[in-house]
Amino acid sequence: MGGQSLERREVLRVISLAAAASQFQGFRRWAFACEHGHAGASLIQPAAGVYQPRFFSAEEYATLERLTDLIIPTDSTPGAREAGVSEFIDFMVSSDPDIQYRFRYGVSWINTHSQWLHGKAFCDLIPEQQIEMLEHLAYKDKYRPREEDGRAFFKLLREYTVMGFYTSRIGLEELDYPGLKTVYDEMPGCPHLDDPEHKRLPPPKI
Repeated sequence: MGGQSLERREVLRVISLAAAASQFQGFRRWAFACEHGHAGASLIQPAAGVYQPRFFSAEEYATLERLTDLIIPTDSTPGAREAGVSEFIDFMVSSDPDIQYRFRYGVSWINTHSQWLHGKAFCDLIPEQQIEMLEHLAYKDKYRPREEDGRAFFKLLREYTVMGFYTSRIGLEELDYPGLKTVYDEMPGCPHLDDPEHKRLPPPKI
């Protein structure tokens, strides 16, 4: 499912939400990428065992996990499943009453629509049927009538999937984000000691 991105103005909001989520000690796989270890730091490590959903039922959570896995699948690199994106979304939804109805209705819509199209719940479909169903929600040139609610939910779910994946350690490792490799106990000083006013720096490229 291509086209996953967040507008730049959303980045700070995403990071602040993820930082708040990172304090929850019940995650089994999702780990906030911006938590670095250094002397004296106490990091919250993912818990052992099976993740216990805070908001979704077991059936709803299984559907959520499969949906996020299809949005950012595992191929040559880890995907949403390995990053624990469904855990992140479950926690975020449980903490935000404003989106709870939209997510619960959306997951229900997916399963009801799957039953209508194929006579089975979404998780019981073969992967090709699941992908075909979602493509009609994801891509404008494949839109079908009477699927507006599904398209709105898929857009919301995709945004939260991207948010969860690219604030996780696995997500930033995939981007080869250099900040994961360099940890400072304090901010480094300016390297231009002989030119503190930066008068000899070249002009910026436009």
